[in-house]
Amino acid sequence: MSDDESTDINESDESAAVGVKLGSTRTVLDIPDGRGGRERHSVLTCLATYEDAITGEEKVLFGEEAAVEYPDRVRFMLRSGLPEDDDSVADAERFFEAVVDAHDVPEDSAVVYAVPTIDNEAGVENLKSVIEGSSIGQVETRSYPESLCGAIPAYGDGLDAIDEVFVSVNLGSTTMEACAYRRGEQLSPFSTGSVTGNEVDRRIVAAVEEETQGRVHIDRTTAREYKEQHGDVYDFEPFTDVVQQPGGGSHEFTVDRGVQEPIDRYIDEAVDTVANEFLPELANDHMKPYQLALGRPIAATGGMACIPGLTEEFEKRLSEELDRDIEIVSPEEPAVAAADGAARIAARLV
Repeated sequence: MSDDESTDINESDESAAVGVKLGSTRTVLDIPDGRGGRERHSVLTCLATYEDAITGEEKVLFGEEAAVEYPDRVRFMLRSGLPEDDDSVADAERFFEAVVDAHDVPEDSAVVYAVPTIDNEAGVENLKSVIEGSSIGQVETRSYPESLCGAIPAYGDGLDAIDEVFVSVNLGSTTMEACAYRRGEQLSPFSTGSVTGNEVDRRIVAAVEEETQGRVHIDRTTAREYKEQHGDVYDFEPFTDVVQQPGGGSHEFTVDRGVQEPIDRYIDEAVDTVANEFLPELANDHMKPYQLALGRPIAATGGMACIPGLTEEFEKRLSEELDRDIEIVSPEEPAVAAADGAARIAARLV
């Protein structure tokens, strides 16, 4: 969905409901459009500061504009998934306030924001302070697990998922999260930082260097763009790019295995993590909910689920690993699903 595309999932009497996903790579707002419908805005979670050429005043750019114009000093303040220190908190506050101001998010609103399942109490409190200390959310502000918020759109319209027993897997940039839910209650929440979209980006950097015999060195932002623009599990096509040579001139190169192999490895690792780490722990702690949950489709959300064919291949390999038929369902737009689900919860609150 484009930045300004609207949807009528909620009626006008729910116009004060706001859903927020302040993510490590992208931040998504699900807000009222002022016409009785909804609209979503997705921006890169980054900012850059510069000095006004005339007044000398420090100014701030955020999102794609900052990344494109100031690649040398753009700051992605949530690379680890949460604000870790005073500097990243300050950056996150400036960034978030700039985003809500740019999109005219109503101050008199009920805000629900998605929180990653990370064993980092200080970081979660920092995230809470950023959002709850902002100008919006004057009616109410609450947080819910990201894997729950993201799963809600996967199971259809409304909030049907809240009344079910199911498993949700969030294939995110910073963490991979898995959790069973029993009528909204978290069971055996699990997260790992070793199977992530960011790790795929790092592997693409290394793979492109290897594939070009060391002649090409790309940064992680370029690697992420390759993954998002060209990644396709079943129908990938090699593509070319051009880099400037340090001594002058340019070099054209072709990328083939440099994108596909890191994605393929990611799917294998995600399947292994779910099948051999998360699910055994869930079965050991909650056998009956485990049995009920595997009888229903598993929700797959997060940025990596946006890659064409990835959830289908994840379903196939997970079924083979578990030696049983597994069905994976994914929201129409996995990258914005958490904000969508959060907005639906906020609408229920108002």
